[in-house]
Amino acid sequence: MHKETIQAMRGKGMAIITGHLFMYSSRLIILVFLLLTVVLTAFAQHHGHQMPSPAASPTPAATPTPSPANMQMHRHSPVMEAPDASTGENKTTRPASPSRSATGHMHGKDPGLVDTDSLIVMNGDQMGIRVGLSATNVISMGAMGSGTSWQPSSGQMHMHHWTKGDWLLMFHYNLFAGVNRQGGPRGVTKFESTNWFMPMAYHKLGKGTLQLRGMISTEPFTVAPGGSPLLFQTGETYKGQPLIDHQHPHDLFMELSAQYTLALGERGTWFTYFGYPGEPALGPVTVLHRTSASENPSATLAHHLQDSTHISFGVLTTGFTYRWFKLEGSIFNGREPDENRYDFEAHKWNSRSARLWFMPNHNWAFQISHGFLRSPENDERDVDIHRTTASVQYNKPFNQGNWASAFVWGRNHASKPGETRNLNGYTAESTVEFLDKNYIYTRIELVDKDELLRKADRQLLGIREDHPSFRIGAYTFGGVRDVWTTDKVQFGIGSDLTFYSKPALLDTIYGNNPISWKLFFRIRPGKMDMSMHGSHGTHGNTNKTSR
Repeated sequence: MHKETIQAMRGKGMAIITGHLFMYSSRLIILVFLLLTVVLTAFAQHHGHQMPSPAASPTPAATPTPSPANMQMHRHSPVMEAPDASTGENKTTRPASPSRSATGHMHGKDPGLVDTDSLIVMNGDQMGIRVGLSATNVISMGAMGSGTSWQPSSGQMHMHHWTKGDWLLMFHYNLFAGVNRQGGPRGVTKFESTNWFMPMAYHKLGKGTLQLRGMISTEPFTVAPGGSPLLFQTGETYKGQPLIDHQHPHDLFMELSAQYTLALGERGTWFTYFGYPGEPALGPVTVLHRTSASENPSATLAHHLQDSTHISFGVLTTGFTYRWFKLEGSIFNGREPDENRYDFEAHKWNSRSARLWFMPNHNWAFQISHGFLRSPENDERDVDIHRTTASVQYNKPFNQGNWASAFVWGRNHASKPGETRNLNGYTAESTVEFLDKNYIYTRIELVDKDELLRKADRQLLGIREDHPSFRIGAYTFGGVRDVWTTDKVQFGIGSDLTFYSKPALLDTIYGNNPISWKLFFRIRPGKMDMSMHGSHGTHGNTNKTSR
């Protein structure tokens, strides 16, 4: 009895210590993120204040002639409004150089010059895709995220684009390759490459605009079949067993989709999206496409709580946009991809989701979503998940640089007969580009994990539960330097370090203080040329190194 009492007191003491550790870790995360936000805000504002003001263009002599009213394009709206073609006040024969008003509208162009046959519409440093034959309804290119998601439209775009007849063609890609060293007793070292390649095409069809998009990855060939080493990561399987401390490779075919968008008046649209595979309306922009994670080669530990449905074999989404809002819903196959990374899978479309977006201006994007996933895990097919997510994304361009940040929360409510589990994941990440070629980034996560321990591990630690849950913290800090840039490509070299917090109970498995690091190079297209010349030619080059 005395021995049992001592063991109970030790267990209670361990629980108190663990609770304090979680409390202090949470406070540390909040403090670091707030300090980072303040510092980066001051940095961005300082450089923004140093930006030289453009010289005012001379105003030409007015020659009154009847012409349509001054055109406006609301560049803060995800569905950008092209020039208003309605008639009104008289204008000069030769309009003055466009000037931006405080509200972000563009004035001074003659709407009589609007070419509704052109798919691309330029408005200052913003690019859009015209919806059908509408002279006023344009979808912001910068706001397009993964699937049907939105992100701040002021973010940088890295892509090539061409016009071929009536088609607008685009090509994105991102490739990381290097050494991945995960620390502690469970850590290993691998040389690997994570990557994706995305061709896109736009074409006017009837009264609307058709978008075709594909996305492939060579990770089935460049990442080990058992996944990329990543401490505390869980999700999917290998050889019938749950993957632990590894990020699964992506499928060869990540997206094959079509979307049709129809204008509803001057400021609204209705759209339908089909993907096989595709991404349903659930969660934020997937981590692969978030500007705030653009330099970080690692997936988030909260991936399977936030955006793991980005490869779903069977998705149908429809919704509406009006100015700053988008409301959409999906029915889809909620089963995660199996271990065969080359095939096309067929399961029932018995999962569903809904998502609301709000983008008040071109620097902010907010979303909240909820979905029901029927039997998403291949190794636990009797478990269903209710997933709720919310996210905030912020982007701020400044002279010779850009600052992108995101905060994402995801929650899984997993249930099966006689058992329920709740897991939360919090991700804060930020990337700053400065002096054109330099990047610093960070990611801070707090994630609940209940699949870290195999049966032998639980026996070693004296745990009887099948799914003991642990709150894990991961803190990544890194940087990239572009060492070679042309009009077509950016080649950068980078590295990062990741530190962790965890309950002391896991020290036997993971060591006291594991530290992981990566050394890599990154290849992607150069920054997209946002000039009128670069956009209306037959081939769209990317910007020089200066913005």
